[in-house]
Amino acid sequence: METRTSQLLGRLSESATIAMSRKARELRAAGRDIISLSLGEPDFDTPDPIKAAGMKAIEDNFTHYPPVPGYVEVREAICEKLQRDNGLDYSPNQIVISTGAKHSLMNVVLSLVDDGDEVILPAPYWVSYADMTNLAGGKVVAVETGIEQDFKMTAEQLRSALTDRTRIVMVNSPNNPSGSVYTEGEMAALADVLREHPHAIAISDEIYEYINFTEAHASLAAQPGMMERTVTVNGVSKGFAMTGWRIGYIAAPHWVAAACTKLQGQFTSGASGISQKATEHAMHGGGVLASEMKAAFLKRRDLMVNGLKAINGLEVNIPQGAFYIFPDVSALFGRRHAGGSIQSGQDLAMYLLEAADVATVGGDAFGSPNCIRISYAASEEQLTEALRRIARAVDALST
Repeated sequence: METRTSQLLGRLSESATIAMSRKARELRAAGRDIISLSLGEPDFDTPDPIKAAGMKAIEDNFTHYPPVPGYVEVREAICEKLQRDNGLDYSPNQIVISTGAKHSLMNVVLSLVDDGDEVILPAPYWVSYADMTNLAGGKVVAVETGIEQDFKMTAEQLRSALTDRTRIVMVNSPNNPSGSVYTEGEMAALADVLREHPHAIAISDEIYEYINFTEAHASLAAQPGMMERTVTVNGVSKGFAMTGWRIGYIAAPHWVAAACTKLQGQFTSGASGISQKATEHAMHGGGVLASEMKAAFLKRRDLMVNGLKAINGLEVNIPQGAFYIFPDVSALFGRRHAGGSIQSGQDLAMYLLEAADVATVGGDAFGSPNCIRISYAASEEQLTEALRRIARAVDALST
């Protein structure tokens, strides 16, 4: 029997975050005391009122095929949320609900990108953006940022990267993996450049909107003239600790929403009706439902920032959102350990896993090999112990 897989599959790499999580689970199953700081999942449970809405949906028999883009009343609730929180006036037929924000993003990329089209990704970028682009036959154009500019793309960098082949510009704020948050002024500057290139569509990934320590979330679509050429992607996984409910959504120009509905109709059809009804309650509740979790993340952020700054060789900025820290570790490059030397963030991540029993993710997968991503979606006790282990392992490296 021939075991050949498609060339399309060959364009994809395994998600680095999922791979590291799997490796950590394997070591834990073998008896190792692994502290996993690799996955982007809140360590909180879904708020009780949202769970109650899901249970009521079962009782009310929302267990049949839903419409492909989602129930109208849920899309109306999303429209109300966008108006209330973002000042954006959408109609329900501009909303498409999907099986997680990752699914929403894939729908948009496959609907817009043809072979050879360019997709601008400010680096560091979420690991799946590049593979989504590759799957669609597009070309990744990475715009390198660094810790000295708080890992945010400037308007000048965007202008230099745009060409006649640019189809998508990806903006992610609050950002995974850096935790950086674009200000209103920074969004306005990006919008000024984008308006000069009407062939380019912006995707604004706002999945971490409710975990924003600045208290001032800026939506790209809210900038003058940008709503008709921006696809806003959001969902319930991060802000409401609903990762397992698998609900994401887009708010988009009518023609993009129609394209994504057509595509989704052949892939998955509608997302779980039970999860949608829980999402409807979450949309009405908004950021209030996420407030306690956000306060806990802020406290943990400060714990991690202070602890990591005390470790020689790590350069740390102060992330303003999400639940990640993205230290620059290039000062450790060239240092040695029993199994080899540190030449990249990925090398350091593997060393910390083996020598410190702490799982992180190398920045290579995010387009920034000088860094590692550390998730602080763990208890303060675990984080304190992880800091102790990381410090000891780094101190053990020889020059």
